Amino acid sequence: MFRLILCLFAVSQALAYKNPHYASGRSAMVHLFEWKWDDIAAECERFLGPKGFGGIQISPPNENLVIWAHNRPWWERYQPISYRLITRSGNEQQFANMVRRCNDVGVRIYVDAIINHMTGTWGDNVGTGGSTANFGEWSYPSVPYGRNDFNWPHCVINSHDYGCCPDRVRNCELSGLKDLNQGSEYVRQQIVNYMNHLIGLGVAGFRIDAAKHMWPGDLRVIYDRLNNLNTNHGFPSGARPYIFQEVIDLGGEAIRREEYTSLAAVTEFKFGLELSRAFQRNNQLRWLVNWGPAWGLLASNDALAFIDNHDNQRGHGAGGNILTHKQPKQYKGAIAFMLAHPYGVPQLMSSFAFHNTEAGPPMDSSGNIISPAINSDNSCGNGWVCEHRWRQIYSMVAFRNVAGNTGINDWWDNASNQIAFCRGGQAFIAFNNDHWDLNQNLQTCLPAGQYCDVISGQKNGNNCSGKTVNVGHDGRANIYVGANEYDMMLAIHVGSESRL
Repeated sequence: MFRLILCLFAVSQALAYKNPHYASGRSAMVHLFEWKWDDIAAECERFLGPKGFGGIQISPPNENLVIWAHNRPWWERYQPISYRLITRSGNEQQFANMVRRCNDVGVRIYVDAIINHMTGTWGDNVGTGGSTANFGEWSYPSVPYGRNDFNWPHCVINSHDYGCCPDRVRNCELSGLKDLNQGSEYVRQQIVNYMNHLIGLGVAGFRIDAAKHMWPGDLRVIYDRLNNLNTNHGFPSGARPYIFQEVIDLGGEAIRREEYTSLAAVTEFKFGLELSRAFQRNNQLRWLVNWGPAWGLLASNDALAFIDNHDNQRGHGAGGNILTHKQPKQYKGAIAFMLAHPYGVPQLMSSFAFHNTEAGPPMDSSGNIISPAINSDNSCGNGWVCEHRWRQIYSMVAFRNVAGNTGINDWWDNASNQIAFCRGGQAFIAFNNDHWDLNQNLQTCLPAGQYCDVISGQKNGNNCSGKTVNVGHDGRANIYVGANEYDMMLAIHVGSESRL
């Protein structure tokens, strides 16, 4: 009986860390990669809140090493020098203001937590808040950490270690980054203090960077010492932080993602890899009829789902030909499928433009991040891509919110790359990734009326700026998506009616 109680407790704890605690009616988050805190606060109020986004993954908020030798690359944010809240994105006061303003409009904040390591060894030796370190002595006085707080004997992970040696993957340095010993009580407490400080400021959870490079038992201790979410920011009493752990596992490695699903959610890299293959016509869309664990994916409740992230859109992390904003038609199709399908907790990527895969965000000559400009058509300027502001993407966020907890029904396909399905009686979507037109009379599962396609346009009063779809009393409608159209999908839902 005692063992049964322990097992039930472990299951309940894991489930506790898998709830993102979105405001009611919201269901998707976006990664605003390298945005400044003041800009995120403004974006919550003017766009993300009104458009129904559930949350934001932010870049690491703790002080990092300034690396001028590589012209302030994006990855300097992953070189912690202290846990002080001061980066190019802003200081602690600006961070706290952002979290408050976003929570006030129903948009949650999830912190990218770098707790596996500190910096590598560099000629540069000043952090974004002025802290310094003695790399040769493993000394970080602003925490403080010293030599005894890191894993010994010193070693660096080699590529072949991933296939054979989980102890080396977890105890040696990743890319020369000084590897903290999370088995140390002192190190655990420094990490817990940092994360609890963020919880106190109102964040809803954490992405755990490089989780597979830490022992699951150590992570469990850390997670279970975290405070409940702050009820002063609208979270229910007793709510545990949402945690999604970066575990890259495409098969064939010594460390498996299932070792971490008992702790919290896990980033599902296979999700974007397989959908990218399908929408690049390397697999047929019809096979997506059983999308989910049958494809080798994690259970839906365990998965943070995404097409691309800041690593793999640059060719890092999980390999393969991942779709990004640079292939817009196929990318928007894959994003639309992700948001139309009920699998997992979906995360969108919002990027800055780059050619050099090491390039940092748009910045001035002093290294200060340049804010995104918001153009009259709602797109972004100043070097920012802002995929979350693309109509086809934010409209699908609304689609997912309307679909709610409904499942998939009335699947149709043409035995090739044209598919369509309903989400209960709430929403309908069709895709055409073939070289010929889709022109079919299909079941939409919606009440009779005239609906605006939210992909080609939007509803303006009682008019549609894009296509209109006439649904009959039997729920059926003629659906047309031309092979050469700008977008490969059409979507309608309850709320997009132009006339009933």
